[in-house]
Amino acid sequence: PSPDATSRPPAPPADPAPSSTPAHRTGKPSATPSGTPGAASTGVRAPGVEDGPLWSDGSVDPHSNEFWAQSNLTFRTSEQLTSLTVELRIAQTGGVTDAGAWRSLPEDDFTLTVAERDGFLVYTWVLKAGRTVPTGEWVFAGQYNHERGGRDAKDDRYTAAATAKSGELAVRGGFATQDAGSADEGGS
Repeated sequence: PSPDATSRPPAPPADPAPSSTPAHRTGKPSATPSGTPGAASTGVRAPGVEDGPLWSDGSVDPHSNEFWAQSNLTFRTSEQLTSLTVELRIAQTGGVTDAGAWRSLPEDDFTLTVAERDGFLVYTWVLKAGRTVPTGEWVFAGQYNHERGGRDAKDDRYTAAATAKSGELAVRGGFATQDAGSADEGGS
């Protein structure tokens, strides 16, 4: 994609929760691994994806391709958050470089930093003082180039720390990947 194309989020789908949504996106563990044998997707959720009113999920965007990918962090909160720090860590698997980032919350409410650290490309969003995150579902996305071919996201991770009326919250998790073959299979 051109540099201009990565500076804004893609248009949201007409129905953000289609019936073909994979199990890892609905918060229900999959009975069988998704994808093809040997693929990084296991359908198993990492511990720590939910803490009280805060729920999280990590997924590789299905529109990723053999040169470029986007990792999506989806958060759901049933309480207003008065602080939030989100960190997305993309493992350096070869040629991984920043290609942009976005979030579904107002840009002016967050400070974003992107840095290379300890073999990872790290995106960090910090909610500015005096700002809040309302109840609802929100997405944070990091976009990156990588070497040609499929990219295994098994070592990619995210963490989030937040404060709500109920106290300090923390979630963490990994990413399910989709290869071109499994995205078109239509199985469960």
